[in-house]
Amino acid sequence: MEFLCYHRDRPGSLALREELLEEHWSYMDRYAKEMIARGPTLADDGDTPTGSVHILDLADAAAARAFAFDEPTYQAGVYRDVLIRRWRNTLGRTMWDFAGGRDGGNRYLVLGLGAGRQPAADLAVPPGRDELIAYGPLLSDDGTAWLGTAALLRAPDKETARAVLTEDRYADIEVHNWQFGGRPS
Repeated sequence: MEFLCYHRDRPGSLALREELLEEHWSYMDRYAKEMIARGPTLADDGDTPTGSVHILDLADAAAARAFAFDEPTYQAGVYRDVLIRRWRNTLGRTMWDFAGGRDGGNRYLVLGLGAGRQPAADLAVPPGRDELIAYGPLLSDDGTAWLGTAALLRAPDKETARAVLTEDRYADIEVHNWQFGGRPS
């Protein structure tokens, strides 16, 4: 089962985040085989972390919660909240398979959050597949209810990134600067 975990940073936690960076990477190394995508979200300055995204293939919802809440920077108080959702990898690949590579161009996390029992939207892969790094629906723990859509993509700007989702089908669409994660090479 695939899951998206998005940890949002608590204001004022940057120094603690930086202090625990090696512990964070060591923890993530344990999940290398399960990782579909990972990386920090960033403030508009393109440098200051605001959160951390991990998309993984795990055994079940309990394993996803354990992954998210046992993470060292979460345990230390770096994050203010965590979004955990089942996710379906509609591209069938990892971020490392993205032909555009790690660098070049602006990268974004786009989260479309559904509103109640609204019909599912954006289930099909949109045009411009070559710019998509990861894409799929956000689902309930049992995988039966659509709760939104998440995408990682390369785009010229936030407005273009937002347009990957159908605006009027979501209660809210969040667009965050994002970059490939992991240990620097």
